[in-house]
Amino acid sequence: MSHRNYTEVLTPQNSQIIFIDQQPQMAFGVQSIDRQVLKNNVVGLAKAAKVFDIPTTITTVETEGFSGHTYPELLGVFPENKLLERSSMNSWDDQNVRDALAVHAAQGRKKIVVSGLWTEVCNLGFALSCMHDTDYEIYMVADASGGTSLDAHNYAMDRMVQAGVVPVTWQQVLLEWQRDWARKSTYDAVMNIVREHSGAYGMGVDYAYTMVHKAPERVQHGQRIGPNPAK
Repeated sequence: MSHRNYTEVLTPQNSQIIFIDQQPQMAFGVQSIDRQVLKNNVVGLAKAAKVFDIPTTITTVETEGFSGHTYPELLGVFPENKLLERSSMNSWDDQNVRDALAVHAAQGRKKIVVSGLWTEVCNLGFALSCMHDTDYEIYMVADASGGTSLDAHNYAMDRMVQAGVVPVTWQQVLLEWQRDWARKSTYDAVMNIVREHSGAYGMGVDYAYTMVHKAPERVQHGQRIGPNPAK
């Protein structure tokens, strides 16, 4: 649709985020991404949303009957959030979800960042239905979502992109929200997320801080002993 502005970057002021069904039984079926990596990315994205005060919606499906409880690591980032429970595979079919998104969209937050399971079912249905009925823009976090196979994930992403969904990755979203390293109010918090969740990038930050800039190590540890070559 012409009224959607995809050249406008994500900012802390124009974004909201929804986590769809990040629950164990849904994750058990994921085959498109390593599931520990998936959870790492989801939690890193959640921490980013918390740092930048992004309004966050968390949905669940059949918690008691099938899917199990949302990852505790995700809930730990948002301990006060209500969990919007559904029966429908498509979150857009639930009025509580629509209402939650509409409140923030009315404040100019029409860019909805999505992380969910599964890509080809819950994410796809939500994205297409939401865009069909509204002028919201959907940014699908590909590496904080998962499908039942790599084909299922990729073809679902292709189908959504054809419809106008914007594919992104979790670290891309984090750094797009930060935008400028001169923004010191969030700099340290962003670096903390990077060091904990960004793999080699995070290791490199620790290395640069301690070895190049001579900052103290992040943790206290036991005494370094040796070397003591054996005779």
